[in-house]
Parts: sequence; C-alpha cells; structure tokens
Amino acid sequence: MPNGKHPKPQHAPKAPHEDRAFLSSTPARPIRILGEYIHPLAQLKKEGIGDTIVMFGSARIESHETASARYNRLKNLKTGRMSKENLKHHHEALRGAKSALEMSRYYEEARQLSHKLTTWALSLGPRPRRFVVCSGGGPGIMEAANRGAFEAGGKSVGLSIELPHEQFANPYISPELSFNFHYFFMRKLWFAQIARALIVFPGGFGTMDELWEMMTLSQTGKMPKHTLILIYGRKYWNDVLNLKGMVRWGMINQEEYDLLQYADNVDEAFEVIRSGLEKYHLEVDPFLQAY
Repeated sequence: MPNGKHPKPQHAPKAPHEDRAFLSSTPARPIRILGEYIHPLAQLKKEGIGDTIVMFGSARIESHETASARYNRLKNLKTGRMSKENLKHHHEALRGAKSALEMSRYYEEARQLSHKLTTWALSLGPRPRRFVVCSGGGPGIMEAANRGAFEAGGKSVGLSIELPHEQFANPYISPELSFNFHYFFMRKLWFAQIARALIVFPGGFGTMDELWEMMTLSQTGKMPKHTLILIYGRKYWNDVLNLKGMVRWGMINQEEYDLLQYADNVDEAFEVIRSGLEKYHLEVDPFLQAY
C-alpha cells in the first residue's frame, strides 16, 4: 500500500431501490413513473377489480347539508350594524352560499347515482368485481361518488393527485383501493384503462381536462369500443359548452358528437349506464385478469 496501511472494510452502499436520494432524482424518474403503473395494477388485481365506472365533477360542490347550513347561517346573520363595506361582503357571501346550495343537488344526485350503480353491480358477483365506482379521490362530486358506493356496501376506487396545496383523500374510498399519483398522465391512464363508463357532472378546469381527454381517446379508438360517456346536467353544460357549434363549423362530425349521451336526473342516468353496460360490456375484459 502507498502509505503502508491497509484500507478498512466499508459498508456496502444501499441497493438502488433502497436509496431514497436516488429514487427521488431526475435519472430515476422512469422508475417512479413505472411504479405509478405497476402498484395500482397489482392492487386492482389483488382486489379482484374487473372494470370501473368513473365519475368526474367539481371538487367545490358541497353536500346539501353543508351548503344549507352555511346559507342559513349567513341569511340569519343580523346586518343592521354592519358597515357599508362589510354589508357588501356579506351580500357577496350570501349570493355565493345561495349558488352553492343550488349546486349541492349535484352532490346528492351523484351520491344517489353511485349508490344505485353499486347496488346493481354487486348483483353481478364478486369475482371479478364489476363496474366499481372510481373517482379522483378528493372532495365534492368525487366524495359523493365514493360515498354512494360506500353507503351501498360496495368498494370504490380513489385516484388522488399530489397538488401544491394540501389534499386528503376523502374518507369514503375503500382504503385498499386508494391511490396517490404524482404524475397527472399516469392518473389519467388509470381513469381510462379499465373504465367502461364515464359520468361527467358539472365541474371546472379539471373536469374539462378529463372530459376532453376521454372524448379524444374515444374519438381515436384508444378506449374500448362503446365506452359510455354520459354528461350529467344539460342546463350547466349547455351554458358552458356549445358542442353543436363544433358540428356546425365542421370541426367534429355528428357521429363524434353522438359519442356523448345526456341525463338530467338519477333514474335517467342509471338506465342509460345500466343498459349500455349490459349491451356492450358484460363480458369481462381480459386485461386485469391476465396478470
């Protein structure tokens, strides 16, 4: 040895899969992406999930109970001694609370629809579990979807996403089917991969993003044929979208427009989804069963 000393034995470094610094690094990004594919795949297979019904909608829509309590509190607040500025803020808050109360019908109807769909799906047997309700894991319409399935005694899936602000998975997701994603595109893959029906309640940017994604995948044949896309609430959607205008301008054709179906109440939506699933999707897709 150069200095006459023998080097001391060293501990071997951690294996790459145990090295948190490496796994969090940029070069390891493909491994993290792969993990967001394989972990849900393994867990869905373990739980015997055959396919899903995905329910989209705003995280901002509250339950009737919550919205009603806020509206009544503001409505009954004494305003006689309020300053002009505070009175203005109160009127704005009251208008917002009234709107939230009106929109809360969609929470309750999503909850009821999920309950009906889950009750029906449970009658099809447990292995595999068919047409399991799946949401984005958060509050609002997502919570309503998981809550309805929970109240019907069935399992449901939640696909949460890491966001800059704090977010918790809603309490009605089956714990063994609660997933959290860093990558939006991997979360979207699991929305689409085993969905046989998509139900789109009123929502904002996120709901729009998911709707356009699914419509494009359906239009281009990347989703299973006859995947159902149901738009819930014509009044809202006709106010914010003019898809028939796209037909008139020649940007989509009538066949593409007809990929969408519409419903305005729980019974109508249930019949559209149930009849479509019975007609096109009672045979189990081999995808999850193959692993």
